[in-house]
Amino acid sequence: MHHSTHDLLSPVPSVTRQLHSFHFGPRSGAKVYIQASLHADELPGMLVAWHLKRRLAELERQGRLQREIVLVPVANPVGLEQVMLDAPLGRFELQSGENFNRNFVDLSDSIGDQVEGLLTQDPAHNLALIRDHLRRGLAAHPAHTPLQSQRLALQRLACDADLVLDLHCDFEAVEHLYTTPEAWPQVEPLARLLGAQASLLATDSGGQSFDECFSLVWWQLQQRFAKRFPIPLGSVAVTIELRGQADVNHELASKDCNAIVGYLTHAGAISGSSPALPPLPRAATPLAAVEPLVASSGGLLVYHARPGDYLQAGQLVAEIIDPLSDQVGEVRNRQPGLLYARGVRRMATAGMVIAHVAGTEVCRSGYLLAN
Repeated sequence: MHHSTHDLLSPVPSVTRQLHSFHFGPRSGAKVYIQASLHADELPGMLVAWHLKRRLAELERQGRLQREIVLVPVANPVGLEQVMLDAPLGRFELQSGENFNRNFVDLSDSIGDQVEGLLTQDPAHNLALIRDHLRRGLAAHPAHTPLQSQRLALQRLACDADLVLDLHCDFEAVEHLYTTPEAWPQVEPLARLLGAQASLLATDSGGQSFDECFSLVWWQLQQRFAKRFPIPLGSVAVTIELRGQADVNHELASKDCNAIVGYLTHAGAISGSSPALPPLPRAATPLAAVEPLVASSGGLLVYHARPGDYLQAGQLVAEIIDPLSDQVGEVRNRQPGLLYARGVRRMATAGMVIAHVAGTEVCRSGYLLAN
């Protein structure tokens, strides 16, 4: 194992921040990148990463690692220190208000311009060429704020990885994941091993999130050059939602660690017998078919449905009670689907999204992500 530190831009004198990456296996050829807690208030992935670090070190000692595996257990030191009045605030940077998992650098157009005259009919040549320009482009890209510095440091570590796993969680949720339709055939075994209750697919969800900053650059280059040059899918990227924020325990973390190791074995990154693939709990569905359930008024929020419940159309999901007027509002879903995540707050405000239901009928377009 090789431990590297990456200095981030200091916000003020006397304050230093670093990213820590742990590198296992051969340092050439194919590569896997795994990070945890990019939203710093989402800690189940950090514990899974701790389990993974121990497992990968042992697998390396056994000589079983066939690819380099890069692990970043704490992907957001900037957000991790954001604690106000004993409440962690690791989803949005306080200075800019920006979500830590949005607005990563998009180099698709500039790289397309640079490689256009260098591409050939050899997919392997084009893969290596684009990765080289990605590395160089990100290395040269300036960072003017600590947030930009952190985003660039993470992108530089992961830009040439064949597989990118970004470990998150929701507020209260069952295990689910996000990836692209193009990557789904390669990701489906991971969904099986994790027991993902929902697998949500979108080529571009609109926010330039960490996973999509890798998958999109290859997709956009494919769209630009598909009729002239073969451009392979250079990065399979997945956001894994490890249930809810309170699901931080060794039993679940060990289970998820085993699933990821099993998947990496199935994918050839680790030698040995891969585990049998269990049935897929539910078929993948479009992210655009997710129905956000919104409170139309404020009041006490009393749920009648839990994460993991399959809802029929029009089912009562929650009541919103005004204890002064005695008015009781109802929140019901429009289409059938799986309630895979709900909020942790129990006082609703008007317009607040309280839950998400994974349906099958497309009901949204444009920006598809939560705030």
